[in-house]
Amino acid sequence: MKTPTDTQAREWLRGMFDAAIASAQPAVCLPPHLPTPPRGRTVVIGAGKASAQMAQVLEAHWPAPITGLVVTRYGHAAACQHIGVLEAAHPVPDAAGMAAAQQMLALVAGLTPDDLVIGLWSGGGSALLPLPLPGITLAEKQALNQALLRSGASIGEMNCVRRHLSAIKGGRLALACSPARVVNLVMSDVPGDDPLDVASGPSVADPTTLAQALAIVQRYGIALPPAVQAALATPASESIKPGDQRLGPIATHVIATPRHALEAAAEVARRAGLEPTILGDALEGEAREMGTVLAGMARYTASTPSARHRVLLSGGESTVTLRSTAPGRGGRNVECLLSLALSLKGLPGVYALAGDTDGIDGLEPVAGAIATPDTLERAAAQGLQTTEALDTHDAHHFFGALGDAVVTGPTGTNVNDFRAILITPPG
Repeated sequence: MKTPTDTQAREWLRGMFDAAIASAQPAVCLPPHLPTPPRGRTVVIGAGKASAQMAQVLEAHWPAPITGLVVTRYGHAAACQHIGVLEAAHPVPDAAGMAAAQQMLALVAGLTPDDLVIGLWSGGGSALLPLPLPGITLAEKQALNQALLRSGASIGEMNCVRRHLSAIKGGRLALACSPARVVNLVMSDVPGDDPLDVASGPSVADPTTLAQALAIVQRYGIALPPAVQAALATPASESIKPGDQRLGPIATHVIATPRHALEAAAEVARRAGLEPTILGDALEGEAREMGTVLAGMARYTASTPSARHRVLLSGGESTVTLRSTAPGRGGRNVECLLSLALSLKGLPGVYALAGDTDGIDGLEPVAGAIATPDTLERAAAQGLQTTEALDTHDAHHFFGALGDAVVTGPTGTNVNDFRAILITPPG
């Protein structure tokens, strides 16, 4: 097979990324899962980077009167006629998110068994619904959230702690909806697709415990203010458990997953004549270490003779433990990609793309980046210090300077990280 040009390789990678995003659009995956309208009221609640787009699609397909409220990240709103859309901060929560959580709890108060609550949940909802338990301030929650983000804790570990310090997460919102029927529609951005970890599970019961939350904090050496320490030691802070008789009927449907997105990308690869291999949809670990491991897989694949272009696809969620006291413009996907490029050392014929399907990698309005066989060479020509960029978590600046950033804007969906490594045979 003919060796592709740099332009062709980039187009293939971007085409696979775009296909992954398109497969998880609310307009595609939400309508087939809509419940039957109730005899009473229909109230919509939700949070996440895709919640506004989900609400917009729901309005367009719902055959009865509808009201509700969803909260999304600043800049991710979509116009709705009957469902209110609020914006708040992510990944560090703010007062707007706390006000939204309070409004949401008030909205579902006083419902009856004839009423229906539809929950629209997607990644990012944890930070967008900050409502601390009594005695804990928003500032204390913000500080803890920042400490968790810096610690390298997994998303499941972070959410366990968040649930046990929240007045709305960990099933507490579900309890507030009772005795109404709750139907949750979830777009998964977490390894394993557990609805409990999407937006920290406001409207599903929580089997994890206070003891587990406290152990996580201790494991990562996070110092707690007295109020937070007291909350984690108080039985009254325990979340709502499965089987709690106070809960009304709850049904939960995961409508979009990282695996579906990878399968859509693989189909685009096949149509282009490439041979795709899906390594997994739930890869976790330190971003720079994941980059090294993926580089080893790419190097092994390149050493195996084949006449076809091959692509290694993977998803999941890496973590970044901040090692620099003055970190740069990072992001877990570009950090993984920069580590991969360093490990490959300019291996001919290997190209890669890493990006977040919500269009935001870390704090930057950039989805990710592309690495090419000459990435290190071009960086050296511009005087960029590649190892220093990795050590200071400054990969967005690095790839931006090379013109290799991938910018999508808010995508309207969120099915976690996407990585594609293209291996082309010499020809």
